[in-house]
Amino acid sequence: MRKAKVLEKLIKESGYTVRAFAQKCGIPESTLYTILKNGVGRATMDNILTICRNLGIKVEDLERMAEGEVEESQPSYDELITVYTRSKKNLSQEEKMRLARIILEDDED
Repeated sequence: MRKAKVLEKLIKESGYTVRAFAQKCGIPESTLYTILKNGVGRATMDNILTICRNLGIKVEDLERMAEGEVEESQPSYDELITVYTRSKKNLSQEEKMRLARIILEDDED
């Protein structure tokens, strides 16, 4: 159940409702709601991979976050580029701008 709570937190922090995030992922809202309510244990691996990919994390990161082993971190430049190239047709203008801001902030460091 801890993994579901982590997913729910990440979805909210990303500024999505359950409905909007399900649409972004291309999975039924009821499926996402069930995963968040009942846990990820019975969810298909495809759905978990899709959710994690759209949150910009790896399944392994979800495991670690659920165990409290790691703090959430900003994605690396390479991860941002990967997310962008895989989903650029599905990103809104606002999402593209968020990615650009993250990349530009990283350049200032």
